[in-house]
Amino acid sequence: MASGPAPRAPRGTSSSVSTNYTPALTVLTSLFFMWGFLTCLNDIIIPHLKAVFELNYAQVMLVQFSFFTAYFVVSLPSGWIVERLGYKNGIIIGLLTAAIACVMFYPAAGYRSYTIFLIALFVLASGITLLQVAANPYVAILGKPQTASSRLTLTQAFNALGTTIAPIFGSILILATAVKGPAELAAMGASDSEAYRIAEAASVQTPYLGLAAALVIIAVFIALFKLPKIEASEGASAEDGGHNYDHLHKSAWKYPHLVLGALAIFVYVGGEVSIGSFLVNYISQPSIGGMALAEAGKYVSFYWGGAMVGRFIGSVVMRYIRPGKVLTVHALAVIALVLTAIFTTGHVSMWAILSVGLFNSIMFPTIFTLAIEGLGKHTGQGSGILCMAIVGGALLPLLQGFLADRIGIQMAFFIPVLCYTYIAYYGGKGHIPVLAKH
Repeated sequence: MASGPAPRAPRGTSSSVSTNYTPALTVLTSLFFMWGFLTCLNDIIIPHLKAVFELNYAQVMLVQFSFFTAYFVVSLPSGWIVERLGYKNGIIIGLLTAAIACVMFYPAAGYRSYTIFLIALFVLASGITLLQVAANPYVAILGKPQTASSRLTLTQAFNALGTTIAPIFGSILILATAVKGPAELAAMGASDSEAYRIAEAASVQTPYLGLAAALVIIAVFIALFKLPKIEASEGASAEDGGHNYDHLHKSAWKYPHLVLGALAIFVYVGGEVSIGSFLVNYISQPSIGGMALAEAGKYVSFYWGGAMVGRFIGSVVMRYIRPGKVLTVHALAVIALVLTAIFTTGHVSMWAILSVGLFNSIMFPTIFTLAIEGLGKHTGQGSGILCMAIVGGALLPLLQGFLADRIGIQMAFFIPVLCYTYIAYYGGKGHIPVLAKH
């Protein structure tokens, strides 16, 4: 049940320092930026849709459910596409799929249809899933195995740059138009009401049409750019500093450190998205930040900006300190910050939850590279399994939304605490390949 070919160095080359992978990595970095930007816009569209459709927290979390469910549904088919058509064509198809989804936001906003919004989000995530299945293992393999975590962390830093800019972009263009309730609309004249609805719809339509155009331009550029060819292979070997256990199992599912890593990805994405999804509504509460939604939305940039800064720092730190140890320390720091946010109020609580982003920074790329270590020819399948686990971003925010409606946003943050407790275990012990002990 392979999700795609295991990547290796381009044909005719090796992972030696003499090989120049900079052009390819630079191009791939633009992809990481775009899908980070698009994913983080969900944190801005959530409070907008909550107000427009008068939804409770559980209902509005269907945004993340629709988006991240695509990772579970589409990861294995994405691997099949990459295997049949190649990494480059897979990337192009992913970009064009995401562009089509952005165009779908136009009728969704025009008709004020929550259903169309959810469908568009699923299609958007499907395109991003294809990009992830292709790009993450590609980056991990373009260089020495010893520095794979550092390299992927550095590339993910530009993903975080996208997530840092998106909240500011979205707050200015989407949340700036204050949503009016039924009573306010009823009090308006017919012409004023129609003008308002047009302006409110345009606040979503214009940004996403612009993003669709940008995605098409990037797809054309990728099509014209000559990326190194990656094929199925035996993967990393002891000769170049890696470990290869692929001859011992016929399936990636047989490797405990991969399966435990998939669970770590599940809870990490679930915890990260759960926090990010509630930030605007949480910060705007009188007992926390006491500010308007548009202003609160701008503070989300601190959460994702911290992740960006942390990834640049982490890409250097992990060249000298074992990635597993760094992962555990970061997870423990997040637990302390979230508990502070739960049991305090005002700016202390607000800045504690925003600071989580700094320590989230290295988690996804570190878990990913630790989980695929030594898989060799099973790396492609392992990548697909890990991308499927991103469905945690669909399920855990929905659970947190259900609890937030009953016990409040603040106490519902105990869900991420449980997530990061497991991540601390994975960094300390769970990531160690069982066979590496012998």
